Amino acid sequence: MSELHKFMFDGVPVRGALVRLTDSWQELLRRRQAAGGYPPAVTELLGEMAAAAVLLHSNIKFAGALVLQIFGDGPVKVAVAEVQPDMAFRATASVRGAVGPAVPLSHLVNVLGHGRCAITLDPRERQPGQQPYQGVVPLSDATGRPLERLSDVIGHYMRQSEQLDTRLVLAADEAIAAGLLIQRMPATGQANLAGTAAVVHEGDALGANEDYHRIATLAASLTREELLRLDADSILHRLFWQENLLRLALPANQTRPRFACTCSRERVGAMLRSLGRDEIESILAEQDAVDVGCDFCGMHYRFDAVDAARLFLTQDSQPPGSDRLQ
Repeated sequence: MSELHKFMFDGVPVRGALVRLTDSWQELLRRRQAAGGYPPAVTELLGEMAAAAVLLHSNIKFAGALVLQIFGDGPVKVAVAEVQPDMAFRATASVRGAVGPAVPLSHLVNVLGHGRCAITLDPRERQPGQQPYQGVVPLSDATGRPLERLSDVIGHYMRQSEQLDTRLVLAADEAIAAGLLIQRMPATGQANLAGTAAVVHEGDALGANEDYHRIATLAASLTREELLRLDADSILHRLFWQENLLRLALPANQTRPRFACTCSRERVGAMLRSLGRDEIESILAEQDAVDVGCDFCGMHYRFDAVDAARLFLTQDSQPPGSDRLQ
């Protein structure tokens, strides 16, 4: 069963989270099998993105979706992982071209050096004029050297866009997608850890906290095989048995991570209406129906000529007793 664990280190401004996506990750991949599935290297990338997105969302108080996107110039043109406040997640990737085994990140999405990583916070209920917040960084470090691991890309993003020291360890295969996040919190101000047993005297500047560096170094010693095969308790004990680690209860709005898609017949109908009557009638003239498939979950929605006509009827003009789209 998929699980999320949050923890902090008493007396030091460091927090962490550990996620293991098992049944939910397998369900996502199973739904993609009808479309041919993903090459192993893409499966690994997408699993790491799903785990990373869950970890990032679990550490913020935000009533909306967190969307992690990779835009590439290699065989992977775009990869997306989306997480809701209740830890429901979905993910998809667009692959154009052959992908070899054990391909590094630069060969998947950054062949020409134009790849980008974006993290978007999209509020569930937007205020008038409110736009989603988005930060974008290149898939390379400050010197222009391509980053070969997604964990390094996100760590780079957090330092550049959020001014937070962050260490991630990520791994995925066809059975599990897992990740460990360690993050330094500010030692002063509103984000200070309340109720800690000691006062932290290190500065708030990036890279200045020795406790963070010690704990991040321990986290970095976790191997891919250990992250994929060991249970959560074994991982945390193996890494931090000498630290005063405090396990935290999940907030009421955060359940176990699970795969869920937000697509619906109503949303697809709204998308078709946005194309316009002429475009839909043109499609119907060539085909018997308009078929739309969801890239995230593989669900197919079919609109025949009658269904399509109903899309463009106003509520007042629909005949009494007619079935409206739910």
